[in-house]
Amino acid sequence: MNLASFVEHTILKADCSKEAIENICQEALEHDIYSVCIPPYWVSQAAQILEEKSPKLVTVIGFPMGYSATAAKVEEIKRAIDDGADEVNVVINLSAIKDGNWNYVYNDINSATTAAHLRGKIIKIILEVALLSEEEIKKACEICQELDCDFIKTSTGLSGVETTPESISLLKSCLSEKVKIQASGGVRTKETAQLLIDAGAHQIGTSTGLAIL
Repeated sequence: MNLASFVEHTILKADCSKEAIENICQEALEHDIYSVCIPPYWVSQAAQILEEKSPKLVTVIGFPMGYSATAAKVEEIKRAIDDGADEVNVVINLSAIKDGNWNYVYNDINSATTAAHLRGKIIKIILEVALLSEEEIKKACEICQELDCDFIKTSTGLSGVETTPESISLLKSCLSEKVKIQASGGVRTKETAQLLIDAGAHQIGTSTGLAIL
């Protein structure tokens, strides 16, 4: 297995520097890593480094809380794509879910997905599964499935909870093959990455990509 082809090499620290962005891009190029995920502020800088080479350029939207207004998320997506992003990771509105406002959740995801797909880009919806009940996870998956989201991502990586094979299996049981799964959150070793892939993850989001490889 070419594990590098599964890895989304990630740096989302609040204080990440230009040098750190340059380093993560160079590492992705040198190790043939699938993608890099960086803050929106640095997307245009990274796009110049990658210059449409093989690593995909990914950024986050509504990160990390997910409760920014839908219109703000849509504008973030448009700007990120204009700056050179190939894929966007959009945090679901957890507050709306906990409020039971599924119409809002549906419209939020629909607006974000439409904004990305109209530009021909991939969208991943970040669920933060550790903060959701099984029923809430299944309902969110149902919406993402109906709206043709490309991926569901398990976590922002900031919840402090490690993604488990069991959570991947749960997501897999709720989704058809057209919606893929990215495991993220506490994935720090090759062994953990392999277990998550075996459980059904199509990608691994991690800030320790080189250590895993």
